Amino acid sequence: MSIAVSINQLTVILLSVHLIPTNPVAEQMSLGKSRKRVNPVLHTDAPAPDPIRDSHRYCNYPNLTEHGWEGHSPADYRLLSVHVMIRHGDRFPLYSIPKTKKPAIDCVLSDKRKPSHPLLGSFISHMALGGRGHWDASLGYLPRLPNHSTCEMGELTQTGVVQHLKNGDHLRQAYIKRHNLLTADWSPRQLWVETTGKSRTLQSGLAFLFGFLPRFDWSRVTVRQQWSTLFCGSSCDCPARNRFLEQEQRRQYRQRTADTELERTYVTMAKTLGVATKILRAANPVDALLCHFCHGLAFPCTNTRTTSNVPDEGACLTLQHFAVIRRQQKDDELERREAGLYRRYAVLAAHPYLNRTATRMERIARASQTRRGTEEVVFALASAHDVTMAPLLGALGLERAGFPKFAARLVFELWNGPEAKDGDRKRGQWLKNMFIRVLYNGEDLTFDTSFCREHNRHSAQPLCPLGNFMSFVRNDMFNIVNATSYKQACHQTVL
Repeated sequence: MSIAVSINQLTVILLSVHLIPTNPVAEQMSLGKSRKRVNPVLHTDAPAPDPIRDSHRYCNYPNLTEHGWEGHSPADYRLLSVHVMIRHGDRFPLYSIPKTKKPAIDCVLSDKRKPSHPLLGSFISHMALGGRGHWDASLGYLPRLPNHSTCEMGELTQTGVVQHLKNGDHLRQAYIKRHNLLTADWSPRQLWVETTGKSRTLQSGLAFLFGFLPRFDWSRVTVRQQWSTLFCGSSCDCPARNRFLEQEQRRQYRQRTADTELERTYVTMAKTLGVATKILRAANPVDALLCHFCHGLAFPCTNTRTTSNVPDEGACLTLQHFAVIRRQQKDDELERREAGLYRRYAVLAAHPYLNRTATRMERIARASQTRRGTEEVVFALASAHDVTMAPLLGALGLERAGFPKFAARLVFELWNGPEAKDGDRKRGQWLKNMFIRVLYNGEDLTFDTSFCREHNRHSAQPLCPLGNFMSFVRNDMFNIVNATSYKQACHQTVL
């Protein structure tokens, strides 16, 4: 049997793992003024991961208080720009479990229903004015709000909207109130907003933007479309990336078929539902079960109800079934780090976005030295998917940070250090005075990244030099695939 045929036959099983897309290119703190440098410790998985605890974290309940270290720096450092990637918020499942009812969730927004947010009512009203904005391609025809009384497949829920209103409001406190990053008369050129062509990413991005800039002027906003979930723009042609992905998918399949507990669980679940095991796998039940779990709904049953309206015992999917599948997903995350194939895929998948971010940072850094930075992008927002953010984390060496939860946020901050000497500026050594921070869900993980892991965080330069990031993106990140450029890496032979 050829490899190509094998991959096609394995697709059904691979859909049950949320880490790897089958076609990633075509798929469409307190408010005090302290700026003391703090280096939180990167979260690592416990020796025996708890799948239920991890699932609660993945849900990212919006009733929890938002904290984060965004906007904090040593004294005398000036914030120049911020680049944010978000994963869309909580959504309705993309798959349905055979012979069960869909989760009963209302996707029409209402500030009278929980979860809610102080900005939700005005957000709903403001979206009605969206015709005044500027839209790329087909984005103008997508709904700006979730609008079905019974959610449709993949539709953003009210929970997802509230998650991003909170995210945006949190970063408004960090960057606008504390650092005045965008003034009241900000220029349209200073804001960059991009999203894929899915309503859930568009709506998540708009909710985030409204939290960040409440009641923003639509006429100054342009929303751009990325046609690939990898945000690779005009640099999506990369055959080697796809081959690394195929190798990783085969590795996942081998691990999954060797997991006897997982196989027994699928057989039991299929028997409970009265369907063939392969049909259940194709339905990707974990996606639907996560929705039940995150919304506090009972897991689905297929039997008829008794007169007491209580399901017959043994005819329902259970928390134990769910825990086994989630445990296997966590095991797979550990295995993929050790195998190293995913890291190679991730480097090639994430490079175009990282390269555009580095280019923007370089432009704003240079402009700041000549005092002509008012027309450069100072805040960039990319509203994306888990299959966008996961390889980005992997490429940065942050795989231990965990799989992106709903409404996850990854932030790149550009800082100007204390005023450089005139002599250094004249000699063109402006780069020595520029620094970068990387934060994931509010944690400062700068010194856990591949490009700054060796930097002495207790040195005279308490932030990571921007030069480290530039060298990493332009050259060093390709070492893992034995190449010196993106073009060379993409078109080399993969064994």
